[in-house]
Amino acid sequence: MTEISKEHAIQDRITEGLRHAVDEADALLKSGLKQGDAEVQALRDRLASRLRRTRVQLDELEEAAIHRARHAARAIDDQVHSHPYAAIGVAAAVGAVAGLLVALSRNR
Repeated sequence: MTEISKEHAIQDRITEGLRHAVDEADALLKSGLKQGDAEVQALRDRLASRLRRTRVQLDELEEAAIHRARHAARAIDDQVHSHPYAAIGVAAAVGAVAGLLVALSRNR
């Protein structure tokens, strides 16, 4: 797994976890706080406002991550097209190292 895809996977897990937490808090807010007390209503309004802002921030984070991943993919693609033999050499070296590590781990 490349460094970019690892970073993207981590960001996806973080974003999904936060989105899940926000959805749970929203469900709790809708189901649990249906009392008429003014203090509870004020708390409910503040929480609802924070949930909306958090959702917007999560969407922005997701968009930024997608943009960075696409930009990195384009940059790598440009480099591979500019220097195809170097890319083949790097891929062969990485494959050889990976094969060596697998072979060594099987011997243990």
